[in-house]
Amino acid sequence: MQTELTPLANSQVEQETVFESRYANSPGEVKGMNTDQLRQNFLIEKLFVADQFRWVLSFFDRYLTGGVMPVAEPLKLQAPDQLKATYFLERRELGIINVGGPGRVVANGTSYDLEYKEALYIGQGTQDVQFSSHDDANPAKFYLNSTPAHRSYPTRKISRSEAEVVELGSMETANHRVINKLLVNSVLPTCQLQMGMTELKAGSVWNTMPAHTHDRRMEVYFYFEVPQGQSVCHFMGQPQETRHIWMQNEQAVISPNWSVHSGAGTSNYTFIWGMAGENLDYGDMDFCAITDLK
Repeated sequence: MQTELTPLANSQVEQETVFESRYANSPGEVKGMNTDQLRQNFLIEKLFVADQFRWVLSFFDRYLTGGVMPVAEPLKLQAPDQLKATYFLERRELGIINVGGPGRVVANGTSYDLEYKEALYIGQGTQDVQFSSHDDANPAKFYLNSTPAHRSYPTRKISRSEAEVVELGSMETANHRVINKLLVNSVLPTCQLQMGMTELKAGSVWNTMPAHTHDRRMEVYFYFEVPQGQSVCHFMGQPQETRHIWMQNEQAVISPNWSVHSGAGTSNYTFIWGMAGENLDYGDMDFCAITDLK
């Protein structure tokens, strides 16, 4: 793992970028990991710090997971040295979902106001991206996912009403949930990034059950709306060799393409899923029977 603090030049406020790299792990390696090693390799504990960009680069599909919470003034997206790019989106695309107070994203001079749980896709080649909050007492929290891109697609905001919505599960199996497909290829064109949000109904705690894998893409889960004093137990690993990570509110977890990704909370909650890989078909999953999990 590698961490670097990069100050932002020409700013009245000291803006930093925290960048960390996570190497890809095989199933054999993960099988032998203890609790601390699992958390160090897959858990992203802190994403929102005032006036700071925080990024974790996974070598699985070179997926970037990040967060920014602008408070003192607008913050400009810059390319960390590790990307070896002239600007951040030179060879990348970016997905944004606001999980805080009202905020604004300006992309190449066009402003997009994002309310709570609204999303924005920014295409490859966009050079100037800035983030700000409407109220520094209730700052926006922009959750960020970025993947390599081979062409430019138009920047577009997706409101809650524009999402493709699917309702799954039941109260009897404690997994009654609403899936909001926000930045997916059935809603707008992307190169490989796919993002959405799953909201569990009161009384339900299980997500993504039956569990599945998909060798064609990896995934990252970001858990939020976890009530104070409650937690989520996230399950990962091969179906016959599962492991678990206990997670708190506003934390993310990296899921390799060979791993299941499912969770159960001590209360209902919401999570954002993001995917990258060679297949944009949301239904491309290799399901695991519940009774076969070990």
